[in-house]
Amino acid sequence: MIRPADQLLALASATLAEGRRAALCLVLSARGSTPQPAGAAMVVAESGATAGTIGGGCVEAEVRRAALLSIHEARGRTLTLRLDHDYGWDDGLICGGTMHVAVGLLDDRDAINRARADVAQGRPARVEFAADPAPGAPRHALVLPPPQRLLVAGAGHIGLALARLAIPLDFDVVVFDDRADLLARAAALGAATRPGPIADALAAEPIDPRTSCVIVTRGHRHDQSALRAVLRRGAAYVGMIGSRRKVLVIRRELARLGVPAESLASVHAPIGLDIGARTVEEIALAIAAQLVQVRAALAGPGPAPARPAATVAG
Repeated sequence: MIRPADQLLALASATLAEGRRAALCLVLSARGSTPQPAGAAMVVAESGATAGTIGGGCVEAEVRRAALLSIHEARGRTLTLRLDHDYGWDDGLICGGTMHVAVGLLDDRDAINRARADVAQGRPARVEFAADPAPGAPRHALVLPPPQRLLVAGAGHIGLALARLAIPLDFDVVVFDDRADLLARAAALGAATRPGPIADALAAEPIDPRTSCVIVTRGHRHDQSALRAVLRRGAAYVGMIGSRRKVLVIRRELARLGVPAESLASVHAPIGLDIGARTVEEIALAIAAQLVQVRAALAGPGPAPARPAATVAG
C-alpha cells in the first residue's frame, strides 16, 4: 500500500521517466476560511492525472487548470484565489478566504527519487521548485516531515484492520506478534513487522513523542506485559483494548508492580472514540479516529496540516 506522502512523488517521478512534464502546486498562504491550510500540496501530470489535494471542488479545478497551462507553456506561476460568491457559486464552496498557490515545474527526477527514498526511510523529505522563472527569483520547497510511528501490539483481526486504516492515514505502522502467519498478512498491507515475544520486542523498539502505541493482543497477560513495556517511555499515545473490568484488573496489577498512577491514568482504555463500535472494522475505525484526534491536538491550534503534512520554505 503506497503511503500518501509518496503518492505525490511517485506520480512526479513516473511522469518525468516517461519524458513528460509535471507541476507541483503548493499553498503558500491561506487567510480566512479556506479548504486547506498553507502547506497543502498537489502534483499535476501532463496527462492530467493528479496526486494530493489542495482542497477539492472549484479551487482544485482552477489550480489544476493553471498547472496544465504552466506545463503547456513550460513556466510556473503564482495564483491568488479569493473564495467569495463570484468564485464559488457553482458548487457551493463560498469559504470567504484567500489562498496564494505557487505552481512550478518539476524537472529533477533524481531529486524526487531521493525524496522518495527519504520518505520510505521515515526521514524528512524536501523538494524545491521555482514558480517564477526569472533569474534570482525565490525558490519554494515542499517539506514532508517524517510520519508518526504507530506500534500495534497484536496482529489479530483488530490489529490488521487498524494497520489497513492507519497506513493511508500516513502513520508508519509496525506490527508486533509471535505468530508468523499473521505477521505475513501485516507485511502484505505495507506494515513493518517485529516477530517474537511481543513485550520483549516492544521493549527493544525505540519510542519517542512521535510514537503511538496500540495494544490489541490476544489475551489479558499479553496486554499487561505489552502495556508495561511501553509505559513511561514518552509515547504520544498509549491505548489498550478491553472491557472496563479487564482494564481495571490490569491497572491494579501494574500498580502493585510499582507503575505510577499517573502513567496508568494516561492510558486510553477502553480504547478509541465512542462511536458505538461493535464489529472489528468499526473498532479499528474508532481507534484510528482517536489516533488522528491526538495527532491533530499535538500539532497545535488552528487547522490541521494537509496529509502529507507540508511546510513552506522560501
